Amino acid sequence: MAVKQVENLLGLLEFFAERKSPATLADVVAHFGWARSSAFNILTTLVENGYLYEPKARSGFYPSPRWLQLAQSIAEGEPISEKLRQVMTELATQTGETIWISASSGLFAVFIDIVESMANIRYTAKAGKRVPIHATASGQALLSQLPEQDRSVLLRKVNFERYGANTPMSISEVLDQIEAGRRRGWFESASNYSPDLGGVAVPLVDGHRTYSVTVAGPLYRVRDKAVEHARCIHETINRIYGRDHSRTTLTNFDIPF
Repeated sequence: MAVKQVENLLGLLEFFAERKSPATLADVVAHFGWARSSAFNILTTLVENGYLYEPKARSGFYPSPRWLQLAQSIAEGEPISEKLRQVMTELATQTGETIWISASSGLFAVFIDIVESMANIRYTAKAGKRVPIHATASGQALLSQLPEQDRSVLLRKVNFERYGANTPMSISEVLDQIEAGRRRGWFESASNYSPDLGGVAVPLVDGHRTYSVTVAGPLYRVRDKAVEHARCIHETINRIYGRDHSRTTLTNFDIPF
């Protein structure tokens, strides 16, 4: 259940990220349609706690560096390793498509880091984006490495709904797709969640956590390149982590290349 005050705060941060300049109380009220008193209370609370300041007197409010300090402190707790970043950058160069690293969070796969394609028509997303773990190649790669009991418990919580033409609509369909991906050596999505988006994902263990590495782009461009992209992922992992890394760290997963 969404909490309105939290949604308002997140909306305010996104507003400043897009605006990239100070905003007055009147600017905030006009943008969100909030009651003036509510907007005033939110802004005042953030100012009093050091999260907003006025760069110039009466010029409007702007987020303070305290947000950056918080974000850096959080990132230090679970940084993306240099090896993971190297996998992403090399795959982006080799495939020309968008690459991301995902981790599991309940019923979702969360994008941890992204390298966007340089193509004019490309898949765009931001770190923090969440996609249904059962309906995407990224998510199924993560699900494939969960213990069977944990996977069963999680899938029983899924509210199955149609996102795209190939969305799995039952637990058995999800399990069939996971098994096919395990035997094939990669997981594939073609309009499973986002219409006209295609992607290939492979699980990867880094340290003590399992991630998924995904290559994705417009379906018309990647539909016939699934094997090529899967090969690129596996070969890049082998080159950076060592040839036996996936064989020794992944569970019940065939390595095809």
